[in-house]
Amino acid sequence: MTDQIKDFILTKGLKSGDLMPTETEICAELGVSRSSVREAIRTLAALDIVEVKHGYGTYVGQLSLAPLVEGLVFRGVLRPQDDFAALREVIEVREALDIVMAQQIIDALHGETDEILEGLVSTMVEKSASGTAFAEEDLAFHTRLLAYLDNTLVGQLVTAFWEINTVLYPKLGIAPAADIDDTARAHGAMLEAAKAGDLEAYRAAVVAHYQPLRRSLEKAALKSVVD
Repeated sequence: MTDQIKDFILTKGLKSGDLMPTETEICAELGVSRSSVREAIRTLAALDIVEVKHGYGTYVGQLSLAPLVEGLVFRGVLRPQDDFAALREVIEVREALDIVMAQQIIDALHGETDEILEGLVSTMVEKSASGTAFAEEDLAFHTRLLAYLDNTLVGQLVTAFWEINTVLYPKLGIAPAADIDDTARAHGAMLEAAKAGDLEAYRAAVVAHYQPLRRSLEKAALKSVVD
């Protein structure tokens, strides 16, 4: 039934935010029972494919990656004994995406000046010097960097994986990286390499960016084995 309603949305050419036909109209169109439609709508709402606004109707959802984030967070919390495998996998995917999209970032930023990105790097360096976390600036940096790409899905995926990191680290009892200044400087190196059109330097900076995360994860995993 869920597949039928998804096909129905596509066939009607509906877009995110569009009001869907009433439950009665869908039943008549698809030749199915009201209970089947209601059950399918509940399932699709959980996936953010549709959004039910009581008193107003059912709309095509925003199709966000929120269900993916929630599922991976739960998976990570559920499996902390597996050497923090879920979180390690997320970090590996984040790094792979950044490296794969490196050429496009270089092409977009080569020779350009972005005062907002430069300001975010400066703030991260200043905060790291005082031992202050810079999660908001970190996310803002990656969000703006990926906005240069003609690929909204990559931006959504990277943001989703970033959110998973920020939720799982405290839930799994992983201490913040002691060398966050390395992460701050790596952001700056990424930006400078992109502006210079240096692909290899950019990829090297991406790897350096994730090293503190990897080290703190490995330290926590070893501690869990000892404990």
